[in-house]
Amino acid sequence: MISKETIQQIQSRIDIVDIISTFVKLKKRGTNYLGNCPFHNEKSPSFTVSPSKEIYKCFGCGKSGNSIGFVMDHEKYSYVEALRWLATKYNVDIEETETSPEFKILQQASESLFIINHFARDYFSNTLFESEEGTDIAMSYLKSRGFNEEIIKKFQLGYNPQARDGFTQTAIAAQYNQELLVKTGLVANREDRLSDNYRGRIIFPIHNQSGKVLGFGARVIKSNDKAPKYINTPETEIYVKSKVLYGAYFAKSAIDKTNECMLVEGYTDVVSLHQAGIENVVASGGTSLTIEQLRLVKKYTKNLTIIYDGDGAGIKAALRGLDLAVEEGLDVKLVLIPDNEDPDSYVHKIGKEAFIEFVKNEKKDFILFQLEIALMDAKGDSAKKSVVVNQIAETISKINKSEDFTKRQDYIRNVSEILKIEEAGFNALVNNIIRNRISKEETKSNGINAPEVEPEVLSDFLNNVDDLLNKDERQEQALVRSLIEFGQKFWDENTTVANYIISVLDELEINQMIENKLLITIIEEYRKANNEGASPNAKFFLYHNDETIKNMVIKLMEEETEISPNWKYYYQGFIATREDLYKEEVSSTLNYLQLRKIKKLITENQVELEKTNDPEQQFVCIQIHQMLKKMEKEITHQTGMVIYK
Repeated sequence: MISKETIQQIQSRIDIVDIISTFVKLKKRGTNYLGNCPFHNEKSPSFTVSPSKEIYKCFGCGKSGNSIGFVMDHEKYSYVEALRWLATKYNVDIEETETSPEFKILQQASESLFIINHFARDYFSNTLFESEEGTDIAMSYLKSRGFNEEIIKKFQLGYNPQARDGFTQTAIAAQYNQELLVKTGLVANREDRLSDNYRGRIIFPIHNQSGKVLGFGARVIKSNDKAPKYINTPETEIYVKSKVLYGAYFAKSAIDKTNECMLVEGYTDVVSLHQAGIENVVASGGTSLTIEQLRLVKKYTKNLTIIYDGDGAGIKAALRGLDLAVEEGLDVKLVLIPDNEDPDSYVHKIGKEAFIEFVKNEKKDFILFQLEIALMDAKGDSAKKSVVVNQIAETISKINKSEDFTKRQDYIRNVSEILKIEEAGFNALVNNIIRNRISKEETKSNGINAPEVEPEVLSDFLNNVDDLLNKDERQEQALVRSLIEFGQKFWDENTTVANYIISVLDELEINQMIENKLLITIIEEYRKANNEGASPNAKFFLYHNDETIKNMVIKLMEEETEISPNWKYYYQGFIATREDLYKEEVSSTLNYLQLRKIKKLITENQVELEKTNDPEQQFVCIQIHQMLKKMEKEITHQTGMVIYK
C-alpha cells in the first residue's frame, strides 16, 4: 500500500489546472478555467475548473470531482493507479507501508514480470526496426498488410527472430531470472534447454489500463506454417486473459468521446481500424466474452457494437456470451462483415468513411438477430420453435434492472410479433423465468415481492417535493460550506470563525439540530483537526480517505452564487464578494438553525400548555411562549426573514 506520507506529498503538489490541462484545452475565464468536457461531446464549453476550490464541474453532463477523481474517471484508473500516475508526474518517490510477507512476495513477483515484459517489448521492437531479419521479413510483411510505421510504433509491435534462443540468451545475459522468463511464456524449457517460445513471429504487446505490458500475442508470418497461428502469454499474476481487452489502453479516450465501444476479434483488426482513424475499438482475443471484459467495457460506455466476420464461425463467435452483456445492462448491437472479409481487410478495402457508414447502417439488435438466426435453424419445426421461444425468453429475462423495464417490454412486444404468439402469454413466460431465478437466488425469501416503482414516476415525484423536503438541509449544507471555506478567518479579535460556529452549534445541541448525519461527521472531523492545530480547508476534505465525506464536500463546493448581470448596469462602484461578506453568511446560516431550535421549543411548549390544567403552570408556559416569540422576532429582524403563522 502507498504510505500516508506519500499520499500527502502528492496532494500537496497537485495543481488541478495543470493536471486537467494535460487532457483538456482550458481558457481562463475570471477566476476559473473553461473548456470542452472530455466526458461527453459538446460544442459550447461547459466544463469549469476552479483552482481556488480545486474541483472541476461540467454543467452539461454533471461530472464533477477533484484532481485524483478526474484522473480516475478520464483514464479509468483505480485510486492507487491514479496516485502512481500523479507521483510520476510530480516526481514523488512512492513509499510503501508495511504489508504481509505473502503480499510482498506476490507484489515482487508481479513487478518482476512487468520488468521482464518491458525488456522483451523493447527487444522485439528493436529487432523489428534495426535487425536485417526484422526489416527484410517482419517489416515487409507488416507493410504488405497495409500497416505504416506510425501505427506499428503506437502499438509497440515487434518481431522475434527465427534463431532458437536469441531472446533467451539476451535476457540471461541481462541477468533476468530464468524461472521467471519461463513463467512469462517468452521462454520455453524443452529437454532441459531454454529456448525462445515465439520464434519467427510478429509480436503484439498486450497492455493494461496504465500502459504496462501484461503479456504478448505472437503471430506466425508464413501462411504454410503448421504451427498455431497465434500463441498467447500463459496466465500469470499479472495476465488473466478473461480480464483483458486488447487495445483498451489506446481506445479508452475515443470510447468515452463517442460513447460507443466497437469489439472485434483479432489484434490486426484493432490495429487496422486505429490506423484508419477509428479508435474506439478493442478486441476480445478470439475468446467468448467474459463478465470481467464486459464490465471493463461498461466502465467506458453502455453501448457495445460487436463487429465480426460474416461466416458461420463469425456469427457463432459474435453470439457467445452475449446474454451476460444483456444482464450487465449493455446495449448490444451486431455488425457482420461480408463473406471472405474481416474488419482488417474491409477497412483497407473501402476506407474509413465508408466503413463507419457501413457499421451505422448494418447494426442489428443482438436479441432480434439471435432470434432471426434461431428461426432459420428451426426451419418451421414446431418442436425447435418451442425451444427458440424458451431461449429468447431466457435472454429477455436477463434484462432485469429496474431502469430497463421499458426496454424489456419493447422486446416482449417485438418478439411476440415475430414469433406470431400471444404477447400476454410470452410476457408471463418471461416473468415466470425471472421469478424462478429470484426464488433460487433468495435464500431467505418470504414469498412476497414488492412491486417496483417506475424510475421516471419516482423521479418526477421527488422533483416536485424536493424544495419542501430539502430546504432545511440546504441551510445545513450552507453552514458547513461556510465552516470549510471561512473557518480560519477571524470572527473577532480573539475568535476564529470555526471556533465561533462550533461554540454556537454546541449550544444548539448539534446532533438534534442538524438532520444530515454526514454533515455532523464533517463538522466533527473539522473540530478534531482544528483542535490538533491543523488548518482544515476544502483541500483537507477533498482528498479525505472517506469517500462519502469527500463526495459531500465536492457537492458543497460546487454551489455557485453569481452576481446579477444587471447589477453593474444599475449600480456603480465596489461589488462585495462572498469573501467580503463571510460574517453575514455565517450569521445567516446560524440564525436559520437558531430559528429551527426556537420553533421546536415553541412546539414543545405548546404541547405542554395543552396538556396541563394547572393555572400556575399554564402561566409559566405562556411566559415562555412570549419569550420565544420575542427571540424569534429579533432573529428574523436581523436576517430580514418573514415568518408566516
